[in-house]
Order: sequence, then C-alpha cells, then structure tokens
Amino acid sequence: MKGIGRTKMKSAVVAAVLLLLSVLACERHEEKRTGNAPREVEVAVMKVTARDTPVTTEFVGQTQSSRQVEIRARVDGFLDKRLYSEGGMVKAGEVMFRMDPNPFQAQLNAAEGALAAQRARLQVARDNLARVKPLTAQNALSEKDLDDAIGQEQAATAAVETAKAQVEQARLNLGYTVISSPLKGLSSYARVQEGAYVNALNSLLTYVAQTDPIWVNFSISENEVLRIRGETERGFYRAAKDGYDVEVVLADGSVFPKRGRITFANADYNPQTGTFLLRATLPNPEAVLRPGQFVRVIILGGVRPNAVLVPQQAVLQGAKGHFVWVVDAEGKARIRSVQVGPWHGDQWFIDSGLVPGEMVVVDGVMRLAEGAAVRIGEGGRP
Repeated sequence: MKGIGRTKMKSAVVAAVLLLLSVLACERHEEKRTGNAPREVEVAVMKVTARDTPVTTEFVGQTQSSRQVEIRARVDGFLDKRLYSEGGMVKAGEVMFRMDPNPFQAQLNAAEGALAAQRARLQVARDNLARVKPLTAQNALSEKDLDDAIGQEQAATAAVETAKAQVEQARLNLGYTVISSPLKGLSSYARVQEGAYVNALNSLLTYVAQTDPIWVNFSISENEVLRIRGETERGFYRAAKDGYDVEVVLADGSVFPKRGRITFANADYNPQTGTFLLRATLPNPEAVLRPGQFVRVIILGGVRPNAVLVPQQAVLQGAKGHFVWVVDAEGKARIRSVQVGPWHGDQWFIDSGLVPGEMVVVDGVMRLAEGAAVRIGEGGRP
C-alpha cells in the first residue's frame, strides 16, 4: 500500500511539472509571435502649459488696535459713578465716569466772586484815572499823582485777567469731573471702583481700543526678503503694481470676510528676530477681530510669470536630483531632469527642464522604465 501511495505522488508531481513547462512554452510562442514586444503601461498625462499664476505668501500675525487710549482722571477727587458697561462698545463722546462735582463747583463760584471783585477795583482805578488826568493838565496835581493813577489802573487790569484765568481753570476742573471717551471702540474693565478717591497714583480708570479699522502686525524674515528679491531678478516673481491685498484666516480656519492692505513697513531690521515688521490695516465694522488675536496673514497680489506647474506626485527625486517622466513623440517614457521651485497648493513650480506642449506623466509613474511604451488611459489628459 505504501508503494502505491508513493507512485501516485510521483505521478502528480510529474503532471504539475509538465503543466508548468507547457505554460512557459505557450508564453515563449506568444512572445515570438508578437516580436517580443513589451506590454504598454497605462498612464495619465498632462500637457505642459505656461501661464501667469497668482502666488500667495503666508505669515503668522497678531491683531492690534489701530488706536488705544487711556481713560484717566484729570483732577483729584472721589469717583461718583461708572456709566458704561465694561467690555462693551462705547461711542465717541459717550460719558464713561462722573466724579463728585461739588468741590469743583464751589471753586468755580469762588473764582467768579474773585473776578467780580477785581473788576470792581478796575472800575474804581479807571474812574480815578479819569479824574486825575484833567487836573494834572491844569497843574492842579503833580505828574507823580498821574503816574500813580495810571499804575493803579494797569495793576487792576492785570488782576482782572488773572481772575479770569482762575475762573477758566475752575470751569475746566469742573468739566473734568465728566469723563468721556474720545473715540468709538471697545472698553476695558474699570480699574477704579465707585466711591474711591482718585489722584495721580490711580488716575487710570480704563482703556478704550478702536477696532475699526484694526491693525495686523506680522514679520517677514530676511531670508524671505532675499528669496523674493532673487526670484524677481530671475523673472520668477512680479510684484503687485497697486500694492498688496491682505487676507486674514482665523484660528478655526475661516477666512475673515474683509480684505486689507499693507500700510506700514518698518525700515529697521530686528537683529534679535532676524525679521522686518509689516502692518496691514483691515476694516472691522462688526468688531469680529479683537486686539491680541493670533491669525494667519495671506499676502495676495504677487504673480509668477509664465509659470509651469505640475502635480506634486509627478515629481520624483533620485540620486541626481528631481525628475519627471515625459512621453515622447513615439509614445515612449523618458526621464527628464527638472529644477523645482516652491510648492503651490498641491502642485510644484518647475523652474527649468520642461517646455510648453510636452506630456508629463502624472499617474502610473511607479510602473515606468526608460523607453517603455505607454498608453494614455481614458481621461488621462488633465
């Protein structure tokens, strides 16, 4: 029985070998019949075109109030009332605090009384001068009497002017008890509470920050400046003729609906950070942007002239640098060395190595070999 089993096993092995040889013989026959032609590789290609392409540059920025003012008490006294809602929007001229006006009203009344007294003295001096002048002309009084009368009149006039200034100062101090916002903006919390005594040491009451327009500050590195300058000289970059637009992206990825413009570039280079400071100004009527936020700043307006773009997956890297596969006029795959520029979305700028009209393989590159016959698949010319 064991001999019969071995015999059957040998027969099976022999049959399998014969089947394999038969298959190989068929494949050789097929290759001879087709002239040993290799199989075509199906690929997708794109036609190289050159066109002016808008380019953007992205930075990290921080918002800043375009005008932030300190609301301070200008006279010493007791804080009587806070009239604004902390953190709310206040209008220009809106009253925010009131101080106790009674002491300042009393000072104004006293100053007005002193002014009235000085005016009365001035009138007496003028009347006396009017009597002395004709008597001196008749030699009834001496020149000294006339000089004394003139001096008294002039001193009384000066005293009136001083009293007027004191009245004006008292009136100003009374007005300073009503503290208003000089601009429209967002208010901060109150630093001093009602009933507290305010003097030079705690005169800061709150802040008001203007948010429309709002500033966005960001920095550009020296390397970035040199890169843009070099690309401009080589013809790979063209600056915006009418200035750059600025788009802001918020922390959640949403785009702020209003665009702005670059309005300030600091002339000084910051040696600590290696950057130059730039500032953009954006309209912010709804106060969506608040001072201190971190945002992404996208600079619009630059153009790459006659740019050649290919998808990133079409660009490979070998020992000698970057390369792509192109399809020649005979339908054969050829390796083409290229010089790449920066990324542009999911595509890559090609600085050199490709010319308009060539076919670049964008899908199926891993199955290609030099000189391989290719077949462009359906929809393979994006």
